[in-house]
Amino acid sequence: MLEQNVWHYAYLSRPQQRKLRERLRVFIAEKEWVGCGGLEMTDEVKVTVAAQACLLLLGMPGNYCFDHVQTILVYPGAFLRPSELQNQYGVVDEEMAAHGEAWRRGPVILSWDRVLEDGHYPHDGHNLVLHEFAHQIDALDGEMGGTPPLGSTRQWKRWHDVMEGEFHRLENAVRRGWPTLLDDYGATNRAEFFAVATECFFEQPEELWKHHPELFDVLHDFYRLNPVEWVA
Repeated sequence: MLEQNVWHYAYLSRPQQRKLRERLRVFIAEKEWVGCGGLEMTDEVKVTVAAQACLLLLGMPGNYCFDHVQTILVYPGAFLRPSELQNQYGVVDEEMAAHGEAWRRGPVILSWDRVLEDGHYPHDGHNLVLHEFAHQIDALDGEMGGTPPLGSTRQWKRWHDVMEGEFHRLENAVRRGWPTLLDDYGATNRAEFFAVATECFFEQPEELWKHHPELFDVLHDFYRLNPVEWVA
């Protein structure tokens, strides 16, 4: 399942592969998994989602495994974006199709077709699971504002200076219609920028390092990983 549905897996070192397998087992065991819209919840769904999410944790110390995320809801395809979660997540009253959602005090919601597509096609810059679970890391300080918990004042200042500059750079490029490496959805707000930058860091690390070296460096320092080594 890992070899077929998580393209990153083949690029990892043996110790990283072992650590990923250990983390995903914990992840699968600790979450409530709910198949929605007729989706049958299988081991393949659980392993694929868990492995992609746990890529974000490979360089982090300790045993953190998205402890605050209790429930993973998976639809077969795009779903209607819920305005509220009530009655075991049964209320959907906003007519807006989505492929993923990350709730700060609630579940992560994913569409299986997009998860599978992202796991099969390398280096396209997009990965729904990485995006939504980057939001969950962002929320560890109490809000989704684009700045996850950082280790020191120096790291926070460096993060703020680089992220603000890169966010406004993307905003300007999108406004002018210029092509960008980072998905233009990242210009929506700072939380989406962090999630989009995380996708690019893991999906197109060489391009990010070449065209946005400072952004690559702060993400490298935060995740304690260098994906360029994987794809090189």
